Amino acid sequence: MIVATDRAGLEQARAGLRGSVGLVITMGALHAGHAALIRAARERTDHVVVTVYVNPLQYEDPAVYPRTPEADCALCRSEGADVVYLPETSEVYRDGDPLVRVAPGLRGEDLEAEGRPGYFDGVLTVMLKMTNLVRPEAVFLGEKDFQQLALFERMVFDLDVPVEVVGVATVRESDGLALSSRNTRLSAAERTAALALPRALTAGVEAAEEGGRAADVLAAAGKVLQDAGTGTLPVHPLYLELRGPGLEPDPDLGQAWLLAAVRVGTTRLIDGMPLRLTAPRQTAP
Repeated sequence: MIVATDRAGLEQARAGLRGSVGLVITMGALHAGHAALIRAARERTDHVVVTVYVNPLQYEDPAVYPRTPEADCALCRSEGADVVYLPETSEVYRDGDPLVRVAPGLRGEDLEAEGRPGYFDGVLTVMLKMTNLVRPEAVFLGEKDFQQLALFERMVFDLDVPVEVVGVATVRESDGLALSSRNTRLSAAERTAALALPRALTAGVEAAEEGGRAADVLAAAGKVLQDAGTGTLPVHPLYLELRGPGLEPDPDLGQAWLLAAVRVGTTRLIDGMPLRLTAPRQTAP
């Protein structure tokens, strides 16, 4: 496995890869969820490139994000990655903050971007840069960050980026909690309380499977979060939304995603689950 820290090293490593290339874009602190992305890329492409970079355009203080480069490289090596790109900011943004950025449009102004203006501008800008530098045939993204996945897919479509986007199912702990580097910030009691998030989403999915309408799905999930908000260690809901496959609001029938974010203690957690709506929304007589 080659570890490149600058553009020249990445270009040299990329030139040596014959056949198709899959790209996994990360910010490091890698865990089993990232390993699943690498394995998915290995199954679909001949070679895998993993980028590890904490993007300052999407964080007010990127220094607080955990950095574990040695462990990250070890995981990538064990999963069969061919190249890891581990650049400094001066390599990614060669002239300081970029004057030109990718605007995500209306679907990138709420949910995870609520209260964080320009958040997805930074996300899509760095993702497009990594895609352009690596020139992969496919990019593999986790479904846990569904808004990011959907926005990247739309960017690829709208800007005619010649790459396939592959969503990979969320990896969960045995108790249902989605894997995230943020889970390490939770105390034992907070982690137990955080289980309300996957329970709420599961309740919504079950409501849909029983023929419930969109309102029933949101009510079932919302009740779990409401009950968790009154516990000894309260879970604070930040949003609970039902969206279409392209983040369209108010889906009525067909495939949809139930998305939620909560705060447990000082830690923000996000999650989402797919479902299918089979009962149309009721209309007033």
